[in-house]
Amino acid sequence: MAAPPSLKPVQTRSQSPSTFPSPPTTPSGKVNPMSPVRPTISLHQPNSKKGSSKHNKIFRRVRAVFRSFPIIAPACKIPVSLHGNRLHDGHVHGGTRMTGTLYGHRKARVNLAIQESPGSLPVLLLELTIPTGKLLQDMGVGLVRIALECEKKPHEKTKIEDEPIWTMFCNGRKSGYAVKREPTDEDLNVMQILHVVSMGAGVIPTGDGGDQPADGELTYMRAFFERVAGSKDSETYYMLNPDGNNGPELSLFFVRI
Repeated sequence: MAAPPSLKPVQTRSQSPSTFPSPPTTPSGKVNPMSPVRPTISLHQPNSKKGSSKHNKIFRRVRAVFRSFPIIAPACKIPVSLHGNRLHDGHVHGGTRMTGTLYGHRKARVNLAIQESPGSLPVLLLELTIPTGKLLQDMGVGLVRIALECEKKPHEKTKIEDEPIWTMFCNGRKSGYAVKREPTDEDLNVMQILHVVSMGAGVIPTGDGGDQPADGELTYMRAFFERVAGSKDSETYYMLNPDGNNGPELSLFFVRI
């Protein structure tokens, strides 16, 4: 299946036309994820997804508080050498390949969705207090390292990816917070539109060609990530580039201290 008209994927996965219904379009033929008639969500459950999460109420409460935090535009341009940290072929031994998508309106907070595959529901969805455009711009300049830290509690049995809120550091500088949340209809709509995109970047139209949203265009960047679990209190996601070292770089570190 070809990718939606307004997207610019690098690679796509072929699917049967009957498997995934086409998303709604505007009169001009552009994909419109914000249309009142939303596409049917056909994303499948990931293998590791539980039937229900007992933390949903906590996430909603934390998110309500998180929304009151200001959007922070940190300088994430500290050059960091990669020599010795990763293999030349871009693969990390002992890691699990995942699909990661950064998306959001350029002037609004960026979202990070981690999926087992482009056609599955997210296993992790984070909202960061960094504008989408700022993060993508800094990634174009050089390596961006984001460290997410939270407090380790005695006798805590919560999985590290289920922690509701994190203190965020961008290239060593405190840069606000990140919060885990459940996907909304809009999030699922974006994932559905991108379900045929394996890697790439582009803009998803959000209207009928009229005025641009106040928060700017809805942009996305999707890539493969290598997930490496160091221990029950640490986990890392490394962005993989098909062209070696000549692409955007992002590493995310989850640490309980």
